[in-house]
Amino acid sequence: MIIKSVNLETVCGVTSTLPSNKMPEVAFAGKSNVGKSSLINALMNRKSYARTSAQPGKTQTINFYNINDALYFVDLPGYGYAKASKTEVEKWGKMIEKYLRTSKQLKCIFLLIDIRHEPGANDKMMYDWVCAAGFTPVIIATKLDKIKRSQIDKQIKLIRTTLNTDAVIVPFSATSKQGRQEIYEIIDKILENTL
Repeated sequence: MIIKSVNLETVCGVTSTLPSNKMPEVAFAGKSNVGKSSLINALMNRKSYARTSAQPGKTQTINFYNINDALYFVDLPGYGYAKASKTEVEKWGKMIEKYLRTSKQLKCIFLLIDIRHEPGANDKMMYDWVCAAGFTPVIIATKLDKIKRSQIDKQIKLIRTTLNTDAVIVPFSATSKQGRQEIYEIIDKILENTL
């Protein structure tokens, strides 16, 4: 996959109507501070197109990036952010759930989990939501550069066991871009199957 053009086309807040796109969509979900914006920027070959922030919980909207006029990257709000109020968190949850249940073009969900830690309650809930919506997520184990090479297999096993999943798990580093090619290949397969 070669990214030629990127355009942030639609931004949906809690009260917005979700767009009825004609092109396939791949969505990115993950806890606040898991490195979602960094992953999307790495995939788009842009330094800071998706907003990265030292303050987690910045993405409070669903952002639709038009890629090559061929598909959309859909950036879902980060979940599990402690400083957000309970009502805000519930609103984001409903917004994400509505998107998962109503998008007609959603082909794949990438669920980001920090490779350094055991998946938490929010990660498990998101995993269950994705499965309930009829998808098997592709798990991106982020922050790969923050652990020793010898720990990778152990941490992947921990994610697999905690989520009780046989989903594809791709270890990824936004710093070295390790894992990016595998993600491109998954997206290419999705496009081949939908065109």
